[in-house]
Amino acid sequence: MAYKPVASFLSLTFGLTWTLWTVLWIPAVGSNRILASVLVVPGMWIPGLCALLVTRFQLQESWRTTTLDRLGQKRYYLWAWLLPVAGTLASMLLTVGFGVARFAPNFSWLREQMETAGTSLPVPVWVIVGAQVVIGLTLGPLFNMLFTLGEEIGWRGFLLPRLLKAGLGQWPALVLTGIIWGIWHAPIILRGHNYPDHPYLGVFLMTAFTTLVGIIFGWLQLASGSVWVPTLAHASLNAVAGIPFVLLTPFDTAVGGMLTSVIGWIPMVVFIAWLWWSGRLPVAQGGGFK
Repeated sequence: MAYKPVASFLSLTFGLTWTLWTVLWIPAVGSNRILASVLVVPGMWIPGLCALLVTRFQLQESWRTTTLDRLGQKRYYLWAWLLPVAGTLASMLLTVGFGVARFAPNFSWLREQMETAGTSLPVPVWVIVGAQVVIGLTLGPLFNMLFTLGEEIGWRGFLLPRLLKAGLGQWPALVLTGIIWGIWHAPIILRGHNYPDHPYLGVFLMTAFTTLVGIIFGWLQLASGSVWVPTLAHASLNAVAGIPFVLLTPFDTAVGGMLTSVIGWIPMVVFIAWLWWSGRLPVAQGGGFK
């Protein structure tokens, strides 16, 4: 009985999202970046809407059970804002250290892309790069929360606590939530999202990434007691995701540069190990989550 709401949530979420995203396989749609983005973004809200529907009509519980009604412990918002920044920076440094890419202080890759597209810039390239970095660190996360909230209500606000209530321990629940989250991305990964040169391998790479980052986001949820905290972390991650492309020479996104790459897993594994070693994970009974 405890797993019935989970099964309903997953059936609705995967069914609706994958139906929407299969439209990307139509050549005229998938090849149009703007149109493809228009289809991808609404999919981010499907997990949240399905979670709220199951909560209201199947469980007959209040939407407050997703912790949307509380801000939780405030100190975790700083963790949420800065962890993706630190992780991305560490991934970039490791990528350069392993010789997979080089820093491009003259932004040569961005210049080449502009020239290929026949685009002339009204301002110097460094101004555009500087603006992207500043926005990625400040306004970007706040804006992105409009979209990441939909995913986080579903994965951390509903699925994770329901798996815990069904009897799974914290580690199994965190790992399983991350795996499901990764598989959910499969249709857009197969269309070249995140790993354009490795669409099939990308499904496995994405699942490994979501498992690792999902443990961190899940810790933020459980420790703070609010879905708003992982929502900010997810938004901050998306806001800085493009920075490696303008600061590094071209690289294979499956290998290095971004947190979604194999090299990017290293700082996440180190941080998760620190959470365990320091006794922060599993979250002690009576933490922020209720």
